[in-house]
Amino acid sequence: MNFLDGSLFPENQPPLVITAAPYAPSWVPSDFPEDIPVTMAEQIQKAVDCYNAGATVLHLHVRELDGRGSKRLSKFNELIAGVRQAAPQMVIQVGGSISFAPENDGAAAKWLSDDTRHMLAELDPKPDQVTVTVNTSQMNILEHMAYEDIAGTSMEDPAVFNAYKEMTVPAQPGWVEEHIRRLSAAGIQSAFQCYNINSFESVERLMRRGVYKGPLCMNWVAISGGMDAPHLYNLANFVRATPDGAVLTVESSMRNVLPINMMGIAMGLHVRCGIEDNLWAQDHKSKISTVRQVEQLVRLSREFGREIATGAQARQINRIGVFYDSVEETLAQNGFAPNPKGGHQGFLRKAA
Repeated sequence: MNFLDGSLFPENQPPLVITAAPYAPSWVPSDFPEDIPVTMAEQIQKAVDCYNAGATVLHLHVRELDGRGSKRLSKFNELIAGVRQAAPQMVIQVGGSISFAPENDGAAAKWLSDDTRHMLAELDPKPDQVTVTVNTSQMNILEHMAYEDIAGTSMEDPAVFNAYKEMTVPAQPGWVEEHIRRLSAAGIQSAFQCYNINSFESVERLMRRGVYKGPLCMNWVAISGGMDAPHLYNLANFVRATPDGAVLTVESSMRNVLPINMMGIAMGLHVRCGIEDNLWAQDHKSKISTVRQVEQLVRLSREFGREIATGAQARQINRIGVFYDSVEETLAQNGFAPNPKGGHQGFLRKAA
C-alpha cells in the first residue's frame, strides 16, 4: 500500500470496518459463561449486539446445546438465517476451518476427506464470505500466550493444551484451488487468511493465474506459532506488499489484539476483535466481552477522527457479491501490476 502525504489523516481513510468474532470455538462455555452464547437464540442475539455496538462483519462459528462447536451443516444454516433476519446489513463471514460430519448414516459417503470443508460452499442461506487459508501451516495458538492468559480456563487441561499446541491448518494447493472454485461458483467471496508474506504471495499467484477473480480481502493473522509475530516490522512488511485496491484486516490474539488494532486504525486498515481472539482486558484484572471490545475500538477510532463503517459501507468496502470476468480486470481492480504479455505465470497454470 502507498502512504502518500495525508494518508494518516482520517478524512483520507475509509470508514473503519470492525469484524467481531464472538463465538470462540477454542473455548468452552465455562471459560467465560457470561459471554459465550450456547442456545441458537443467544447466538443470534450475540450477532445483533455486536452489530449494534459497531461491528459490521461477523466471524461465524456455531455451538451445539452441550457447548461444543457444531459440525452440522444444518446448525450453520440455522444461525446464518437467524442473523440474516435479525441484522440484515451485517456481513456474514463463516470461519473456514470447520469441517462437517454426516447427520445420518446414509450421508456418510458424501463426507470424505477434503470434501468436508468444501461443503461450506453449500451453506443455505449462503454467507457473504468464507475464510480461506492458503499454504499448510503450523497453528500453535499458545506459543506467544502467557500462562496467565490460560489460567483457570479449559486450556489448562494438558490434553487440550497439547492439542492446540500441535494444531496445524491443512491447505494444500489442490484443495485451495478447488475450494475457491466452489465458493466462487456459489457467489461466496473468499476472505484470505494470510499468516505471513508467503501466504500473500501464493494468493497473488492464484489471482494472476485466474484461479480467483474477485476482490482481494485479507486478514493478516499475527498470532505466532507458525504465523507472523504481532509487531510493527512484520506488519509493515505485509502492508508494503499489499496493493492499494485490497482490503486488509489485522488480527492477533490475547493482549496483542488491542495494540495491533490501534496500529490498524491509525494506518487506515481494518480490525478484528472478540473472545475468539482475546479474553482479557489490558490490565489482566478482568475478562472483556466481545461487545465491550467492539465498543472500545469504536471509541478509539472516533477519538482518532475515523468514523465507523455502517453495514452498507462495509459491504461496499469489501465489494460483497462482486466478481470479475478476466485476470486483467481482477489485477487492475485490486491494484496489482498487469501480467506481462506472454509472461510466465507459474508452472501450475491450469484450470482449477
